[in-house]
Amino acid sequence: MMTLILIFLAWFVAPVWAQENWEKEWNQLLSAAKKEGTVSVMSSVGGAEPRKGLTESFQKKYGINVDYFSASGSAMVSRIKTERAAGQFQWDIFIGGTSTPMFSLKPDGILDPVEPALILPEVKEGKNWLGGKLEFAEKDQLIFVMLSYSRSPIQVNSQQVKADEIKSVRDLLNPKWKGKIIAADPRFPGPGQETFSFFYNHKDLGPDFLRELAKQDIHFLRDDRQASEWIATGKYPILIGGSDTDSEPFLRQNLPIRIVNPKQLKEGGTLSAGPGGIALMNKAAHPNAAKVYLNWLLSREGQTILVRSNGYPSRRVDTPVPTEPWKFPTDLSFWVSYNEAAMGTLRGKVVPFLKEVFGQ
Repeated sequence: MMTLILIFLAWFVAPVWAQENWEKEWNQLLSAAKKEGTVSVMSSVGGAEPRKGLTESFQKKYGINVDYFSASGSAMVSRIKTERAAGQFQWDIFIGGTSTPMFSLKPDGILDPVEPALILPEVKEGKNWLGGKLEFAEKDQLIFVMLSYSRSPIQVNSQQVKADEIKSVRDLLNPKWKGKIIAADPRFPGPGQETFSFFYNHKDLGPDFLRELAKQDIHFLRDDRQASEWIATGKYPILIGGSDTDSEPFLRQNLPIRIVNPKQLKEGGTLSAGPGGIALMNKAAHPNAAKVYLNWLLSREGQTILVRSNGYPSRRVDTPVPTEPWKFPTDLSFWVSYNEAAMGTLRGKVVPFLKEVFGQ
């Protein structure tokens, strides 16, 4: 009889108790958040549509205002540190690339762990996320990775190069391309640095490949939009490490710029988080509203809105696939560019090597 009672409790009572427990916690949190009335979000995601997606739906659903500030990673860090030095703690949530919080916020003890703030079961369940688990950029679980997409190392002008004929990164070494390749400057943070770090770390490429690539007389640019424009207008036929975001407007204009499908390349491509890192500030101005916003944004509803507003695929497997299916990171063998291991290699080995090979 006792065994039957225990089975009954395990199968029926425990799940009900667990449901009531999280719901009670959520309702208490929501009540406290509404009293705060505002959540302050600092983000590198700009543009009218992404801004609208990250503010209006949440405000309408919960009646909590979103104070949204958009800027570059360096500008956000400068503002946060200046304000904190003056004893001002105005921000609750950071959204952007993973390197900014990893190297500029975490070392100064500005972040709180994300996982303890996750309450909604649909957010916490690994089955709802790519790879069957929650993804963090570093071991302390301070930076949650909510976006992830396959990124190509190569873009071309389709009137001068047939994109489907490029089967390997090593095709860039063809003598006919000498002096005809531009690249996003890998010696500085950005998409070019991510791409050249991928080359450096790939087992079939590595430092020797980069030394050979240096002989191709590559022209480096630090303006990602200009690099995309030069390919779209035919000034150069090949771009290495181009920004997808800056190239897409030219694609929509039907200009002859093409992103080489990374899945056709022998070496593959990278898995990038784009602006998909999210972190919680400690000593937050609105700690309860921050947790509500975090859970909402990581829910199916929040991630669907985010995907539709900015075009990057979510790591949630129950959200829409982007219009370019190759972006969806189904191939988890691609080189991960956004985590602590990749970033450590980047700073410790790759950048010094690139400056040695390509000059300062």
